[in-house]
Amino acid sequence: MDPASAYILDQTEPFRSIHLYLKEVIEREIPDVTLKFKYRIPFYYLEGRPFCYLNQTGDYVDLGFWMAAHLCVHLDKMTTKGRKMMKSLRYRDLGDIDEDILCDILRNAYEVRHKKFYSNP
Repeated sequence: MDPASAYILDQTEPFRSIHLYLKEVIEREIPDVTLKFKYRIPFYYLEGRPFCYLNQTGDYVDLGFWMAAHLCVHLDKMTTKGRKMMKSLRYRDLGDIDEDILCDILRNAYEVRHKKFYSNP
């Protein structure tokens, strides 16, 4: 088993279920992502660049977004908590996840990534 999947499956409940649900939604919405194990956590990469990560810390799962300073949807649902470039969604229970909001943010992060690296000046 790869280290990222092992990390997810080794989590206690409800964190394992949250991780598995987020993994399913991320991979469904952004099919080009690659799950890796970086910085000792599951980290999604898109075309070789960091996209988002999953991290259980304290009493929540953090879904953090790379290049989050450029996101423009549902910012009121995200936290920066002492970070300048990263923003994240935090989930303590499976019922906390609003899939519509999650999908909107994932699509926005995908669009930001493509505009940032693939737009013509």
